[in-house]
Amino acid sequence: MSRFLSKLPWRTPIAADSERPILAVDIDGVLSLFGFDATPESSDFEFHLVSGTMHCFSSAAGRRVQDLAHDFDIVWATGWEHGVEELSELLGFPEWPYLTFKGAARFGSADWKLAPLQKYARGRPLAWIDDSLDEACYEWARDRPEPTLLIEVESHVGLQQVHVEALAAWAKSLAAERSPE
Repeated sequence: MSRFLSKLPWRTPIAADSERPILAVDIDGVLSLFGFDATPESSDFEFHLVSGTMHCFSSAAGRRVQDLAHDFDIVWATGWEHGVEELSELLGFPEWPYLTFKGAARFGSADWKLAPLQKYARGRPLAWIDDSLDEACYEWARDRPEPTLLIEVESHVGLQQVHVEALAAWAKSLAAERSPE
């Protein structure tokens, strides 16, 4: 078993009546880092061969996603689609649901994820972590009737603690709005 994440109890699959916000998580650029100048030397990275491609996974980013699962219902929003099953087993993640994009994946943008995200998150608050958000994504988020938060990360560093803090504060603010005074 990978040292990437420890096994913890999880709430899966997502309950239809959950009041928690949804957190859509991309993999490439969020957990699987790329674009760095030199190979990371920290022990906080693991290299794994997944479907014939070598990936540099940030253990710290993995722990951060794990922490966010206490405040959010997680869904994978990645071109990996069913490949997340292999990744989840490899890295010790629970079997969170994943979106399908019917071959629409394109490198360098994320607008191809919008229709499946809209369908999946209809009626619920949504936060989305991705390294390829474009203007169409921000416009969609502004126009969405439900609360929506986009977190853009840099592909060479992935999900950072500052992002986790912003997401946790956002989830708490939503919970406070739902609570009677």
